[in-house]
Amino acid sequence: MDTSAYCREIETYLCRKNDGHLIRVVGPSFNLVSGWAEQGVPLKVAFAGIDRYFERYYRKGPRRRPVKIDFCEADVLDVFDGWRRATGVTTSHQSPAASHDGDEPPATSHQPPETRHSSLPAHLERVVLRLTSARAGGALDAGTDDVIDQIAAELDAARTKAGGLRGAARQALIDRLTLLDADLLRRARATLDEAARAALMKEAEAELAPFARSMPADALARARELAVDRLVRERFGLPTVAFL
Repeated sequence: MDTSAYCREIETYLCRKNDGHLIRVVGPSFNLVSGWAEQGVPLKVAFAGIDRYFERYYRKGPRRRPVKIDFCEADVLDVFDGWRRATGVTTSHQSPAASHDGDEPPATSHQPPETRHSSLPAHLERVVLRLTSARAGGALDAGTDDVIDQIAAELDAARTKAGGLRGAARQALIDRLTLLDADLLRRARATLDEAARAALMKEAEAELAPFARSMPADALARARELAVDRLVRERFGLPTVAFL
């Protein structure tokens, strides 16, 4: 996708989020969004950053006026940071620390989104809730119910003691969460048919295309697998069980 087409896609998405009110991506806004395209920000990642800004905006009460794309910059770049960490892409930039229109500043920490500003007990609480929602949504195959039940049971038990764990005991729990996360992803992948797997791989390769030439083959292969993992989570609404 060339830069102009990328900007048109962002403009169309912003229009939809603004309930049909068209805010053109031109002038400085075009330069801003062009910069995202040049950095390799995938469209879906940019959309997720826009969504994050709108969620915060709506929490402040009835919307006052249509949102300009410039207001979403910090959130888009922050979500892009999370995507890069999830896939192992190592190019970097500085996310703006301030937001516009008096909104609360978006998070700019370089911790993963699932654990940013989060204690271990709070992380476990969120994971259990999201696992319950994922199963209730019906996207997962019934064959994954057992692993979800197992993970939820272990997390429920861990929540009662996580706040008091220290040292080796705390690390043992964190290591266990990493294993559970890998098992959950493996089970979710196993429910996909060949066409779905191929579609996710194609999408992962498209996301990584701007970085492929500069990455060693082994790093690119690893990034591709991690990108597919992220897309599987997105497809099924799965949390990151691991506490990173």
